[in-house]
Amino acid sequence: MRYDAVIAGARCAGAATALLIARAGGRVLVLDQGAYGSDTLSTHALMRGAVVQLQRWDVLQPIVAAGTPAIRSTTFSYTDHDVTVAIEPKFGVSALYAPRRALMDRVLADAAMEAGVEIRYRSAVEEVLFDARGRACGVVARQSGSTERIAADLVIGADGRHSTIARRVGAATLREARHATGVLYTYWDGLDGDGYYWGYRKGVSVGLIPTNDGATCLFVSVPWTRFHTELQGAAHTAYHRFIRTGFEAVDRRVRAARPIEAVRGFAGQLGYIRQGSGPGWALVGDAGYFKDPLTAHGITDALRDAELAARAAIRGTADAFAEYERMRLDLSSRLFDITDEIASFAWTDAEVQTLHRALSAEMTREVRTLVELEPMPRLAVA
Repeated sequence: MRYDAVIAGARCAGAATALLIARAGGRVLVLDQGAYGSDTLSTHALMRGAVVQLQRWDVLQPIVAAGTPAIRSTTFSYTDHDVTVAIEPKFGVSALYAPRRALMDRVLADAAMEAGVEIRYRSAVEEVLFDARGRACGVVARQSGSTERIAADLVIGADGRHSTIARRVGAATLREARHATGVLYTYWDGLDGDGYYWGYRKGVSVGLIPTNDGATCLFVSVPWTRFHTELQGAAHTAYHRFIRTGFEAVDRRVRAARPIEAVRGFAGQLGYIRQGSGPGWALVGDAGYFKDPLTAHGITDALRDAELAARAAIRGTADAFAEYERMRLDLSSRLFDITDEIASFAWTDAEVQTLHRALSAEMTREVRTLVELEPMPRLAVA
């Protein structure tokens, strides 16, 4: 069988892209190295744009039904004061959510399979195939020790920061960040709250994110130079030490709570924006665009670009992919720059508050763009 699209990666970006192409009438194969329903490194937090999309795709309800708590407010904590903003009903969304990735990725994959997508887990893409004109026309995949050549009209990389597809097609790096943070996080029982909490101090930041099963994800971020020089001994020791350096109130809450998982870490990586498409190929999610996790916007980026790429794939023209690239860069560039400035930690309280207002304005512009998209087209049949 020749597929309309073969996608490397079945997590939120890949599964969402597959779902939308299949619902438009496309034949889609997704290949993923991992296992169905597995967890992954994530901040979990969905911003309004992501919730708008999940609701529009009819996949928000099972996420809510699984017990994902509604986020009703966002608190920004600075050195001398806190600012709490209520989540107002807007664009059909009255609350935000932060599902565990084992839940959200599974819900999207299930919806994709219900739409007719074929998903093969424990299957890795090794090569991209090209025709005589240099256009991507399929992949070589390995599963259970054997390889298979798979033909497709479009090859989509949703395979993360170390994307095989991006390497094989030679996707150019268009932008690179200057700053990065290292992150340590775990989950706690007893850190009650119904809102996001983002705390900012000189040289350290924390985030509290209510998620499934009554748990709260608590992460601490520091500049990656500090992360690498001060991460001595066990990760959980550094985790608590970093929190105590700027957030005594959070530290007191943690001491009264119960950890339910081991501390995990991300040593940091400079963000980038890669070329998002070329002859016969496209990139979505972290494969095409990654910025520091400090602003917790990665899943929202991934779902946004999944829809924009799916729309281009359904239309299938060079103009459609040029529009995908234009919109992706337009919506990403300012968010990328603001996040890089925040990740520098080279700001005063007044300056980081200004950056947060600019971030909010860009997220509002992003939501308006998504809401104003025309209805999803149908795949043209030759």
